[in-house]
Amino acid sequence: MDIGTIVGLVIGVGAMLLSVIMGGGDLGGFVDVASIIVVFGGTGGAILIAFPLGRVFKVHKIILKAVFTKPVDAISAIKDLVRFAEIARREGILALENVIEEMRDPFLVRGVKMAVDGTDPELIRSIMDTELESLMERHGQGKSMLDTVARYAPAYGMIGTLLGLIMMLKNLSDPSAIGPGMAVALMTTLYGALIANVAIYPVADKLVARDAEEVLLKTIIIAGVMSIQSGDNPRVVESKLLTYLPPSQRTMYEQASQEQAAA
Repeated sequence: MDIGTIVGLVIGVGAMLLSVIMGGGDLGGFVDVASIIVVFGGTGGAILIAFPLGRVFKVHKIILKAVFTKPVDAISAIKDLVRFAEIARREGILALENVIEEMRDPFLVRGVKMAVDGTDPELIRSIMDTELESLMERHGQGKSMLDTVARYAPAYGMIGTLLGLIMMLKNLSDPSAIGPGMAVALMTTLYGALIANVAIYPVADKLVARDAEEVLLKTIIIAGVMSIQSGDNPRVVESKLLTYLPPSQRTMYEQASQEQAAA
């Protein structure tokens, strides 16, 4: 579970609730059923029009990925690949078949199996690159759906506000009702802004960060499999893969390696 996402949502919502309470406002006054129907119903209808039904029913899975996705550990992946390179160098690449069960990433398993089977290196790279591109395409589709939700919600909030103003202006016989009527009319704009900026846009940005991490991991795996398949020295494999990490993570990797060697 990604604690940062949960904490961020709690802080964002809590800050607004606290400001209302400190300002002497009534939280119950910010609940309006008609406004909720306009914003949520209108946004839901627009999404059904914009995307295939099958993708719409999976939008909750996309949102949950921002919370429950396991963090990517590129350093551990490099350590494993270097270890596999040592086995292949010492015992031959066919010996990797005995350690496939230890491999946690299905993407890595497929690459190693192809290398063990003697598949042409160019074909291995082509297959793995294609799978990576497909992954990026799926992630892009998920983010585009969230971006669309974040665009439509404020738009329907504004539509609800216009509807409320029209109805209010048609009934100006009671001046005392203008203030409350205006407040209700603006409620839909508030709901739309909250949906977009408190929840959907931040979650979409988190998914972009997760996508970048996963793409980096799979890029490292592709480079590692190709290097192992070509018979590179484990030190060469390590040097190649470390180039994908930022300096801070390279330092962490080196420190961990030194501690492991000392132990």
